[in-house]
Amino acid sequence: MQLSDQEILSAIQLGDERMFEAVFRQHYNPLCQYGYSFLKDWDDTEEVVQAVFMVIWEKRDALEINTSLKSYLYRAVHNRCLNRIKHLAVQAEHRNQVEADVTHSYEAPAQVLMANELSERLHDAIQLLPEQCRLIFMMSRFEELKYQEIADRLGLSIKTVENQIGKALRILRTELAEYLPVIMLLGIRMYE
Repeated sequence: MQLSDQEILSAIQLGDERMFEAVFRQHYNPLCQYGYSFLKDWDDTEEVVQAVFMVIWEKRDALEINTSLKSYLYRAVHNRCLNRIKHLAVQAEHRNQVEADVTHSYEAPAQVLMANELSERLHDAIQLLPEQCRLIFMMSRFEELKYQEIADRLGLSIKTVENQIGKALRILRTELAEYLPVIMLLGIRMYE
């Protein structure tokens, strides 16, 4: 017997892990194919699709789907892919700006090398952050959004945003500990 989308959704809202797993198995690969058409990167695509399912499971109690389940999943992947593309564009723009600033500076060659290495290391450290933590950090630091704006965009509480920023800063401090003298030398600051 074929279940309706409403019956499937009701089961998931009640915490039916088997039903959720069945939906995941049925839609995961097609959603990855769809997401790949935007991102052209399998790792990013799988991360996006997994994040969609993670949010559905975590927010299943409050989940409201006014279209078919399939349409909802494709729209969610579509939106996350667009956000990821925007995030990557902001990241690339920031990296290009840092490189341009370093290239046009009148600093000693050793400082230019340190700045390049630090920029690369910072980029690598940011990539180590969990997806939601990284997204919130990038929105705060590179898009210069206020915590409330981030919370509104992502449908999170402001406290969650604050906690994620704090977590990001702790991780980055740990990852960049050996570069603190360079950061001080170059005048780069990380705000809390």
